Amino acid sequence: MKRQYVHKLGLPDSPGVYIFKDYKKMPLYIGRATSLRDRVKSYFSADLIETRGPRIIDMVTRAKSLSIQKSGSVLEAIILESNLIKKYQPTYNAAEKDDKSSQYVVITDELWPRVFLVRARDFDEMNSARALPYKVSEIFGPYPYGGLIKEALRILRKLFPFKDKKSYDPRHDRFYRSISRSPDQGTADIDANLPADMKSRSDTEETFHIHATEAHEQYMKTIKYLVLFFQGKKVALRAKIERDMKRQALTMHFEEAGESKRLLYALDHINDISLIKADKVNANGISGEVGRALKMEAYDVAHLSGTNVVGGMVVALDDEITSGESRKFKISKQANNDTAALAEILLRRFNHTEWTYPDIIVVDGNEVQVKVAESVLRSRRLNIPIIGVTKNAQHRADRLIGDTSLVGKYRSTIIRLNAEAHRYTIAFHRQRRGKIE
Repeated sequence: MKRQYVHKLGLPDSPGVYIFKDYKKMPLYIGRATSLRDRVKSYFSADLIETRGPRIIDMVTRAKSLSIQKSGSVLEAIILESNLIKKYQPTYNAAEKDDKSSQYVVITDELWPRVFLVRARDFDEMNSARALPYKVSEIFGPYPYGGLIKEALRILRKLFPFKDKKSYDPRHDRFYRSISRSPDQGTADIDANLPADMKSRSDTEETFHIHATEAHEQYMKTIKYLVLFFQGKKVALRAKIERDMKRQALTMHFEEAGESKRLLYALDHINDISLIKADKVNANGISGEVGRALKMEAYDVAHLSGTNVVGGMVVALDDEITSGESRKFKISKQANNDTAALAEILLRRFNHTEWTYPDIIVVDGNEVQVKVAESVLRSRRLNIPIIGVTKNAQHRADRLIGDTSLVGKYRSTIIRLNAEAHRYTIAFHRQRRGKIE
C-alpha cells in the first residue's frame, strides 16, 4: 500500500477503528485509534522498520486497501476493535490474541449479576467459562491492554452502576453505593429509610418486597444496557433507553424518565480523556505493539537503618518521564534488607495486572538485585528485560547490568530514570519519617 492511497482517503481526526485488507478485501490487521488520521499516517513514516519491525512492514506491503469505522469515543473504539478482531481473526492480530496479559470482561449469572475482569491466562488455565468458580452469563474480549479496559469499565460504571467482584463484602458494596457506582438492592437500606410509623404496620413486609423487586428489575435493565454496549450496539441501546424513557413518562415515573434522559446525554458525551491519555501509551501494534510507546519502570528502596522502609516506582514512556504513573510502596517488613523490600515491591506491582506491563525494568543495584527481580518475574511467568544500575562512591551510575543491546540503545534514559526513582523514593522516605517523628 502506498502513502498516496491513504492520503486520498482524507481520514478524519477522530476516534475509531481502521482495517488493513488484502487483495481479497479480507482483514489483515484491525487497530484502534484516538485519531484515525494520525494513527494510519504513522504506518508510512520513514523510521517504520525501527519503530515497528519487519512484521508491520510485511503487513503494510501486503495491504491493498483500508477501511475505517468512526466511533463516538475512544471507549467505543476499544469495544468495536475487540468485537471485529474476534469476528475476523486477522493474521497480524495474533500478538494481541495470544497476549496472556489480556483481560476478559465477565458478567456473572447470579440474582444480582457482577461485572469484573478476568485475566486471559487464568481463563486459559481453566480452559473455558464453564470451569470458572462462578456461573457466567456473558463474556467479552479479550482486550489486549488490561489498563485500558479497566479504565473503560471505570467510565462505564458511572453510566451503568454495577456490582463488582468484591460486592459480596458489605462494606465494599456500601461504599460504591454511596458514590452511585453500585445499585441499591432495595433490602436493608430501603427498610432503614421507611417512615417510623410504616415499620410498625402489617404491610411493611409487602412494601419492602415491592421496593426490592423494583430495584432488582431496574438493575437487570442496567445489565441489559451494559451488554448492548459491549456488543457494540449503541444504536439499539439508545433506542431501548428512549423506549424505556417514554414508557416511564407515560406511567408518571418522572424521576426514572429523568434518569433515562441523563443517560442518553451521557452516552453521547462520554468523557474519556483518561482513555485518550492511556491510548497514547497502549496504541495498537504488531510484534511489540505497533505505535506503542516504549515503557520503562524503575524501582528503588529507601530506609534509615531498616526503619521507615519504603519503595518507589517511576515510569518513562519513550524518553519522557510520566509523573502520573509513579507509585509509592510502604514496605510491610521493617528491616535492613533491600533485596526483600525490592521483591515485595515487584510482587505487589505485578499483582496489578490492570497496570500496563513495561518493556524494560530498571532496578537500583548489582547482580543480586537483578536476580531477585528475575525470580519475581519467573513466579509471575513474565519475561521482561531487567537492567541493574550500580553506583560509584559519589552515588552516580557506574555500571549497567543486563542486555547489552538495550543498555547501548537506552543508556541515557535508563540512567535518568534510575536517578528519578532514587529522588522520588528518598522524598517519600523523608515524608514518612517526618510524619512519624
